Amino acid sequence: MPTNGLRYLRRVAALLAAGSVLAAGLLVALRAELPDTFVLEQGQPLAVESMPFLQAAPAVPAGSAAPAGATAADKSANVTLTLLGLPVKTVRTVQQQRRTVQLGGTPFGVKMFTDGALVVAFSDIYTVHGSENPAKEAGLRLGDLITQANGIPVRTNEELTDAIAAAAGGSVELRYLRGQNQMTCTLTPVRERGTDAPRAGIWVRDSSAGIGTLTFADTEHGTFAGLGHAVSDSDTGTDLTLLTGEAVSVTITGCRRGSAGSPGELRGEFGGQQPFGDIKANTSTGVYGVLTNSAQAGENIPVANLQEVYPGEAEIVTTISGQTAQRFAVRIERVNMTASDPNRNLLLRITDPELLRATGGIVQGMSGSPIVQDGCLVGAVTHVLVNDPTRGYGIFAATMLKRADAVQGR
Repeated sequence: MPTNGLRYLRRVAALLAAGSVLAAGLLVALRAELPDTFVLEQGQPLAVESMPFLQAAPAVPAGSAAPAGATAADKSANVTLTLLGLPVKTVRTVQQQRRTVQLGGTPFGVKMFTDGALVVAFSDIYTVHGSENPAKEAGLRLGDLITQANGIPVRTNEELTDAIAAAAGGSVELRYLRGQNQMTCTLTPVRERGTDAPRAGIWVRDSSAGIGTLTFADTEHGTFAGLGHAVSDSDTGTDLTLLTGEAVSVTITGCRRGSAGSPGELRGEFGGQQPFGDIKANTSTGVYGVLTNSAQAGENIPVANLQEVYPGEAEIVTTISGQTAQRFAVRIERVNMTASDPNRNLLLRITDPELLRATGGIVQGMSGSPIVQDGCLVGAVTHVLVNDPTRGYGIFAATMLKRADAVQGR
């Protein structure tokens, strides 16, 4: 049993000796760290590798129960996890065939057009009355996504400019998104001193481009996944609302090394070849799309289920020069199966001397780099700890695969 498991057992035994109230509190905390449902390969018993001290009681078959609308009963059962004979939690186990994907690790470029004009800055207008800002006075804020102007759809900076010009100095009714909320306001442009042109006092962005790492390609179902987090606007931090996008190959040309308080960055050039995929979703768990050409993916690799990931030695697959992915040693320090933020299910530490010399640890552009443990794809790198670039967070590969399936309506 791993050292952390023995340490936990000793702690429980000590608490049991000290009093049942403390032991009960510990079991409650442990229960909160377990998800309600586990996916198992057909015929596989339930074993939570990150909690080896838990034992699974015999499964209770679900009988003929089936989800509403299903055509056949699911292969599921209830299993009670115990600790030293004490019940911790009864969970649902669902049997599914093991999935296999093509391993990523190569860089790719993300080209996205937003479904609206994103407010990224304000600029005061100098008029005969002094300094004014119509956009601020109308109630707009940084990160708002303008989708209509006087009832006409707005998707680009040019379309918003044309709508303001067409109003000929009159008011413009704007519809916009603030987070998930639809809102409206009335913007009244002012005339800039010296030009007499109507101005709104606003800067907007309608597209974005950046570099990330491909996590996997599912050639059987024609999908791909990367980044492990959403593409967001560099000025406002707002996740971009996708209209269209494409994924293209990238060549890494250099790296700015990271240090405490200063994240590093991979630098690259977009390839001249055709895009390998159309981006269909920009979500909190990554960028997903449909393959249109062959992506630069590697060998076939099985995808691990959540309970199969454990603190211990692993590898990340990433590219720090050219287009060739390499494997580098890391250690998974913590596994959190029920984290409120799926981008932080895994805590990683880079241990590979070569990678530490070259990059200082995790740098921007590595997001999406696959994490491999025991021959399975277990996750992808998502974030770096700013004050310690040797460490960062990761997301479960199973989470990304589920989202990739949704792109195809599976």
